[in-house]
Amino acid sequence: MHPSGGVFDLGTKRERLLEIEAQLSQPGAWDSPEILTPILQEKTQLEEEIDKWMTLEKAKKNTLEWLELANEDKSEETLTVLQEELSHLAHQLRLAEMETLLSGPQDGAPAILEIHPGAGGTDSQDWAEILLRMYKRWTEAKGFTLEFLNYIPGDEAGIKSVTLQITGPNAYGLLKGEKGIHRLIRISPFDTSGRRHTSFASVDICPQIGQDIEIEIRDEDLRIDIFRSSGPGGQHVNKTSSAVRITHLPTNIVVQCQNERSQFKNKDTCMKVLRARLYEQELEKIERKKQAEYASKNAIAWGSQIRTYTLHPYRLVKDHRTGMEVSNVDAVLNGELDGLIQGYLLFLHEQKKH
Repeated sequence: MHPSGGVFDLGTKRERLLEIEAQLSQPGAWDSPEILTPILQEKTQLEEEIDKWMTLEKAKKNTLEWLELANEDKSEETLTVLQEELSHLAHQLRLAEMETLLSGPQDGAPAILEIHPGAGGTDSQDWAEILLRMYKRWTEAKGFTLEFLNYIPGDEAGIKSVTLQITGPNAYGLLKGEKGIHRLIRISPFDTSGRRHTSFASVDICPQIGQDIEIEIRDEDLRIDIFRSSGPGGQHVNKTSSAVRITHLPTNIVVQCQNERSQFKNKDTCMKVLRARLYEQELEKIERKKQAEYASKNAIAWGSQIRTYTLHPYRLVKDHRTGMEVSNVDAVLNGELDGLIQGYLLFLHEQKKH
């Protein structure tokens, strides 16, 4: 397996890595570390890409060796190992395919992910928390890092709102297809009559942009409200007003944070999320002109969902954009999202071709 061209051009990547290593070994190269930051970032990215393709090469080699052995020895043990190697190779190929589909300018950025419950009351707040757990487990399985920027618990169960920052290779590119309304159909655990309920929650995804991106935020365009954080009472009650809510008046975008005890830290977090939301809004304007962005402003209610998770009367996850269906609902809710993510990236790729 000797990939060539585009993202597969290992020869060019290796040559560039050698150039960087030679540059870093020059006398005085480290005298101005701040200048080296983009070079070191490129070096890390090249090393990660080369390592991924070498892993794929090794998986292919191992599979071919066991396939050759299985032609001579058809014992159960040999066939079992061959099946394991085939599964591993298939997994690596899926990962490689997803890499080739991530070519957007912000795909490599960390992702800011927000979850809000919609129609359905306590059931929807509980559903929002189930989605939070799903993304947390996906993040953990990927080896990505997750940081809570804001968390507001529900009145009886679940959550009213949560904002996360997920950092890892191509985090935004992988998660951008999760943006939209997610619908759950199940027997409600909060209904004493055991009736079936439909719940909704919205997921919003923005790229975490760097400080080099120019997004103008004028002080006069902001309304900043300070209030006490909500949470448990007793000795844990927050006795100071440290929670911050910022409203961007021209766009009516509202962000808030209450995780930190410091009002200043909460304000900094709010501004970071606001910058990301404004940048995402600019990207959406461009996408709408190209007619490549699906409607993202639908109400969090019936008829606007991108994906439905059915637990009763049958068990199925269906993505309404791609038509992809997964019968193992429990696996999906436990964070096994790569199949659905890959399906959406392929769908997006085909849409852009037409």
